[in-house]
Amino acid sequence: MSESEQSPPSTPEPGKRRPATAREAKALGHPLRLRILRECLLRELTNKELADRLETSPGTVLYHVRQLVEAGFLSAAPVRTGSGGALEKPYRATRASWWLDGPLTGEDPTERIAPIQAFQEELDNAGPDSVRTYARFALHLSEEQLTELEQRIVAILDEYVASDDERLDHPVYGGMFVLHRPRD
Repeated sequence: MSESEQSPPSTPEPGKRRPATAREAKALGHPLRLRILRECLLRELTNKELADRLETSPGTVLYHVRQLVEAGFLSAAPVRTGSGGALEKPYRATRASWWLDGPLTGEDPTERIAPIQAFQEELDNAGPDSVRTYARFALHLSEEQLTELEQRIVAILDEYVASDDERLDHPVYGGMFVLHRPRD
């Protein structure tokens, strides 16, 4: 097994970014998987609950859940008894995906844009009243300035992500930072 195909570390190192393995990049390259991670970040959900929330079949969700578990992005929570008395197997996000540095950089454009598509679906689902703030901008930057801007913004986000467990009693906010090069 090559180094890029090895399993991810069992416990992510908070505050330390690392390159994604091939398995991790593949797991993050599908918008539905990213939506599953988002849903399971806020609460433990079963395959059936995920299928209902994402308006797709349980079989489709199960396939994607397995991919995320194998990549280390989801873990099984303790089995619980559902409302009908049946045993249920919920999943929760491990938060390991945050600490990957450019996980889709080497993937084709369709897979690289998957996180943006998933975020757009989340916004559509939440509705226009859910938007707290945004900033639209255009900047002229050298390659060095662009790198510095990316690093500074990601460093601030990393600080908040690393300490998020200290604020679980506060409302949750989602967001995305994207830089793109417009067509001339």
